Amino acid sequence: MCLTEETVETLYLLGEDWRIVGVSGYAVRPPRVRHEKPHISSFISADLPKILALEPDLALAFSDLQADIVRDLVKAGVAVHAFNHRDLEGIYGMIRTVGALVGASAKATPLVEELAAGVERVWGMGAALPCRPRVYFQE
Repeated sequence: MCLTEETVETLYLLGEDWRIVGVSGYAVRPPRVRHEKPHISSFISADLPKILALEPDLALAFSDLQADIVRDLVKAGVAVHAFNHRDLEGIYGMIRTVGALVGASAKATPLVEELAAGVERVWGMGAALPCRPRVYFQE
């Protein structure tokens, strides 16, 4: 069960989407996830009875913002792995860990390598720009 969208997308990319029993309402990649998996949470709240009815072996969470959900799941006997990635290396580590947790390390390593190569290509394209735009990003 995935409480955040990045673990959903990772499991789909690894070909392990069959393992997912429920997803966050924010999961949108790949688009078919919206129709294939039951929605069991928002980002900071979850339907605990609905989650428990799905009998997950593992819940994947992200950050301290989901601490209350994690606490409730642990109290209910569900194993939880909470990630806290904040940079590219953290994202790559999350992908490797998700792969290891589901026995797909052999698929996770090439995925990380492919993503890292794509980031490097984009960095190279950015370095070739004649100007460096200043960007403001608010999340």
